Amino acid sequence: MEPSDKLHTAQFLLHQLQEVITLLEKQQLEKSLVERGPATKHALVEAVLHKQHQTRLQEKFAVLHPADIAYILESLPLDQRKTAWDAIKTNLEGQVLLEVSDAVRQTLISGMAAEELVSVAGNLDADELADLAADLPKRAMLKILRSLNSAERTHLNAILAYQDNQVGALMDFGMITIRDDMTLKAISSYIRKLGKLPSHTDKLFVVDQHNAVKGILPLQRLLTHSPSQHVADVMVTDFVAFQTDLDTAEASRAFERYDLISAPVVDQDGKLQGRLCVDSIVDFIREKSDEDLLIQAGVTEEEDLFSSVWKSAKNRWGWLLVNIVTAFASTRIIGLFEDVILQLVALASLMPIVAAMGGNTGNQTSMLIIRSLALGQITPANVRRLIKKELTLAALNGTFIGLIMGVLSMLLYRDPALSAVMSIAMLINMLVAVIVGLSIPLLRHKYGKDPAVGTSVILTSITDSMGFFIFLGLASLFLIAK
Repeated sequence: MEPSDKLHTAQFLLHQLQEVITLLEKQQLEKSLVERGPATKHALVEAVLHKQHQTRLQEKFAVLHPADIAYILESLPLDQRKTAWDAIKTNLEGQVLLEVSDAVRQTLISGMAAEELVSVAGNLDADELADLAADLPKRAMLKILRSLNSAERTHLNAILAYQDNQVGALMDFGMITIRDDMTLKAISSYIRKLGKLPSHTDKLFVVDQHNAVKGILPLQRLLTHSPSQHVADVMVTDFVAFQTDLDTAEASRAFERYDLISAPVVDQDGKLQGRLCVDSIVDFIREKSDEDLLIQAGVTEEEDLFSSVWKSAKNRWGWLLVNIVTAFASTRIIGLFEDVILQLVALASLMPIVAAMGGNTGNQTSMLIIRSLALGQITPANVRRLIKKELTLAALNGTFIGLIMGVLSMLLYRDPALSAVMSIAMLINMLVAVIVGLSIPLLRHKYGKDPAVGTSVILTSITDSMGFFIFLGLASLFLIAK
């Protein structure tokens, strides 16, 4: 791999994916040719060719990072994915399982025997095993637990005791603890004897005899202060620590706010339980962002790109059925005003504009609210001011856009009454859209539901229906009666 390739990650990954696909297609072609040839020694020739191709795939995967291998597996159809997965060495399988999406991980694990999963687990730490636990069969999980030593089993059970959205579920145990009466020289000697530091170690945790955290010693201070000084003289006592039951979203905001790399995780008594690292936070943020994008579109869980048609269909039916109901409601509203549309055909070309502008306005508001709720910026103390501000903005935008649409309608149809109806309908529908865009996420959040789930689908349906109703209702009152 040339250094320049690393700078072009997307191009590099696409190139590696294409090479793997080429190897898999060549393997399939040669297998087909062998099957068409003379029947003698079919099995032997196929076995030799299979071994050759597996070796080539192993050589390809051996130079790739587990995250890059995960990308390739996610991009392959199920049959090719299985062939590629079989070529990955056991010492890499665990790391690759951690990197792939939940849906793809399930397809890979479903084809593995319990003994193979135990072998893979042997290369993983307790916190990594905890990430896989939900997807592992019970029989395999029991065997894995029996294969762990006492400390590993204790660590794994400690992590599994917490919910997925709690800091305790993401903590790891790769940390160095020290006492405050030690000298910096003694600590340096101890680290040299260890030979390596746990990944993402930027600080050491200072604890007392009861394992309560008293402070932290940044590595920078360890290196820049006199070796004869004691930890108590140079440690930092004003530090960020997280309780095990804290919401991970709140912890992620703290990591961003204070530029943290690692932080101690403590129980309610302040005793050290583990640590939280930036890599776990980055993974959490990415997964949360991906999940939010899917649920806003009405997909309830992460979907394997190449999963079966039946499984994908079941995954999407829920909100599609909701769309059918709301779309039917919109057509019924239009049906109520068929006579009005027949008398003034211009209404048919203008009413989609009213609905579309309402949908766009509502989506802008809802996305702002969902983001602010995720960041914890909306509180009972400021929510009224926020609602007032958004409604004022909607009135201003509705008046401005309504005037523009009124002028355009006048230029097109030379009808002052129609132009006035268009302007008023635009203003009212944009106000309604903002009210809906505020209400859905705020109410879902109030009752403990994810504010992003289905918001876009519901919002668009309501603004469409209300847009048609407002515009055609005003037209029936002021245009047909004149």
